[in-house]
Amino acid sequence: MFVRHLTVGDFRSYPSAELPLEPGITTFVGLNGQGKTNLVEAIGYLASLSSHRVSSDAPLVRFGAGQAIIRGAVVRDGRESMVEIEINPGRANRARLNKSALTRTRDVLGQVRTVLFAPEDLALVKGDPSERRGFLDDLLVARQPRWAGARGDYDRILKQRNALLKSAAPVLRGRGKQRRPVEGSDTVSERESALHTLEVWNTQLAQVAAPLLYARLRLLRDLAPLLGKAYDEVSAGQSDARVAYRSSLREAMAARIADGEVPELDELHAELLETFAEVRAQEIERGVTLVGPHRDDVVLTLGELPAKGYASHGESWSFALGLKLAAYHLLRHDLGDDPVLILDDVFAELDAGRRERLAAMVADCEQVLITAAVEADVPPELRGRTYAVTLGEVTARE
Repeated sequence: MFVRHLTVGDFRSYPSAELPLEPGITTFVGLNGQGKTNLVEAIGYLASLSSHRVSSDAPLVRFGAGQAIIRGAVVRDGRESMVEIEINPGRANRARLNKSALTRTRDVLGQVRTVLFAPEDLALVKGDPSERRGFLDDLLVARQPRWAGARGDYDRILKQRNALLKSAAPVLRGRGKQRRPVEGSDTVSERESALHTLEVWNTQLAQVAAPLLYARLRLLRDLAPLLGKAYDEVSAGQSDARVAYRSSLREAMAARIADGEVPELDELHAELLETFAEVRAQEIERGVTLVGPHRDDVVLTLGELPAKGYASHGESWSFALGLKLAAYHLLRHDLGDDPVLILDDVFAELDAGRRERLAAMVADCEQVLITAAVEADVPPELRGRTYAVTLGEVTARE
């Protein structure tokens, strides 16, 4: 797979830009703030419907414009397709495939597949659990786009369950410790109704949470050996990189999962319901859902120590890079062809040894897009076609 042509309109700093691309290695060189990352960000958006730099769409639209357009011609197995996204902050985005409008924007997922590594990915090692959960879920969607809908269903039901826990907390607690409900009173009736509603939401949440958890565990099982190999190659075997899943389920099940076991789907579903029942009093007291994929984490270790808090800056970079390269190889195996590999301002953060080893690892990828502020930071063997980017002007170098 490769992107043959990129068109952007009113995207970031670009009123418009047309960029022909080709297989192999392409490097965008320019000082910070000139617009080179905007180009690869646009390609990443076509693949994921999100930016690796910001959490909302508004900053993606050029100041003063009402919408942004990203259009990519993508070649896969000799066949070309045209993917277009219309970004409308505050309104629904729109997608087209081969000029035909799609009912849902997410239906375009899977037409373009990328693996993007950028300085922001250091948060995979040093950041909050949400960063690592997001990495897993994004990779699930890249493997099978249907998980985008499953994630949306989970978030929707979780939000509604949290709203119930918060709004009905006084009723669920019996309106305080000093006032005990009287049998047959309205208070008892209200509490029983609230508890019944909570049980309904427990059932609905478990129905969507169990498949998501099961998919994450299977994904991590597939990813773990690829991570170990990628980290070993990037760091020249300086340490042993491992991953484990930390579940919010009850202790016995969480221990099994942490040891790498993938329980069956029906067992996870039953365990979720049992854990909801066990923590009900705590959830009512706090007014929030305490169990489920949204409370889990991925534990990263180097040797016997957790990477977070113990890994050096170089080790953290190698671990984050190892995760992304493992994701790349997993998608390559799944799809039978290469996703587009994007290395955004990466080489400046790596020492000479890591640069050379990374260059050797990605040299055979079908399409690699690299951004760099200083061309000399990019190893000579990765200097393919080069574009100079200056104040939003993109010029091909001879």
